[in-house]
Amino acid sequence: MTQGRRRLVLVAGGAGFIGSHLCRALLASGADVVCLDNLQTGTRANLRAFEREPRFSFVEGDVVSTLPAVLRSASFKPALVMNLACPASPPHYQADPVRTMMTSVVGTDALLRLSERAGARFVQASTSEVYGDPAIHPQTESYWGNVNPIGPRACYDEGKRAAETLAFDYERAGRVDVRVARIFNTYGPNMQVDDGRVVSNVICQALSGADITLYGDGRQTRSFCYVSDLVDGLLRLGSHDGPAPGPVNLGNPNELSVADLVDKVVGLTGSASRIVRKPLPVDDPQRRRPDIARAEAVLGWSPKVSLEVGLKDTIAYFTRELSRPRVTNGAERESGRSVAV
Repeated sequence: MTQGRRRLVLVAGGAGFIGSHLCRALLASGADVVCLDNLQTGTRANLRAFEREPRFSFVEGDVVSTLPAVLRSASFKPALVMNLACPASPPHYQADPVRTMMTSVVGTDALLRLSERAGARFVQASTSEVYGDPAIHPQTESYWGNVNPIGPRACYDEGKRAAETLAFDYERAGRVDVRVARIFNTYGPNMQVDDGRVVSNVICQALSGADITLYGDGRQTRSFCYVSDLVDGLLRLGSHDGPAPGPVNLGNPNELSVADLVDKVVGLTGSASRIVRKPLPVDDPQRRRPDIARAEAVLGWSPKVSLEVGLKDTIAYFTRELSRPRVTNGAERESGRSVAV
């Protein structure tokens, strides 16, 4: 699990919301980190705090296309490959649904092949969306889900299900040591202002004084996990050396209605925004809550950060972000520094 005297880790999608926190935590653990990202939804700004760290390298590339030559080199032998490469919010993954599906299928296969060649462990960042609009509650890993395979969310939901299939087929064939995390709603700093997920939407609307959008009657529920807790779970899963545990739910089991989330954000921000109701999006799940018994038993993991503490940190982050001029990813490509591996 080492290259030289240190562990080398490849994080695909490492400039994104969760990926950037994961890169930072891996560096703090002493690992050498290579971040691969096409900057479709990730940003160089998410990497600024550590991009000049000598043990960190950024490679701009796309998992759907041929992987960059430096990653295909026989000398590139990561001990761990962590795949977070895919748009994760509905507006982003629905903007180019075919590419979203290809990222989950073609991209995951490319990274599994890299892992096989390098003898690396492979961690797939899957999602609670594999459960669809669940018919059981809370959701356990043994539940097969209730997904519309031809709806507007299917490019992501079915793409992630297919990625899990690929990963476990490689594992059954003895080709790659695989870990799969099913990630539930996660929030925190480094989300984009236009991310489109409920926490970022509500906070940014409240801070800007815009109308707060509440879809449906607001009674649909979610379980919100702060990003530092989620990253801790991913690190534990990636370093788990026992028998392969199968898919592992990572999320906060404290369930909250979206209407209650809005009330909390309005209270914490002191916002005078109006609440405007709109119809629920197609196939929007009514209830989400992870059963984390497997994560507790196998990884010794459970979330620690309370919703109020996490929301305060996230509100402070978005307060800063909304006061700054927006920088496009194109401008970041021109000004950013890429480091050769």
